[in-house]
Amino acid sequence: MSAGTKDDPWRLTTAPGTSEYTMYRDDAADPPALVCQVGSTRLSYHASAIDDLATWLREQGDWVPLGAADENKPVVAGTIEAWGRDPVNPVGGWYGLRKGYRGRFGMYLPPLLEQLGLIELTHDARNNKARAK
Repeated sequence: MSAGTKDDPWRLTTAPGTSEYTMYRDDAADPPALVCQVGSTRLSYHASAIDDLATWLREQGDWVPLGAADENKPVVAGTIEAWGRDPVNPVGGWYGLRKGYRGRFGMYLPPLLEQLGLIELTHDARNNKARAK
């Protein structure tokens, strides 16, 4: 497995397998960040999302829909995307760090957690779900 650094990023594929992207951890950022590169688009999320999302999924106890959506789009309650924006989550709102690019939490974080062995993820063409291991 990759080291998850800028020089050796995690190479990931979205749950449906339609897009490839990379992620790496930037602990020098304030706050520490996960940098997600999708083509020419760069997104960043709180690095604490790895542990926080795994913990939340364990608390749910069953499959949870991903519900991925862009920042300016509404989300479906009870999805990973909705939790990634919820004012009651551990960061008090958005896990996305870059205004205008804070969405898609439900698209890009679950494949990383799957690669790290923290969750199970479905890989259907649509409506994918995740659950803690």
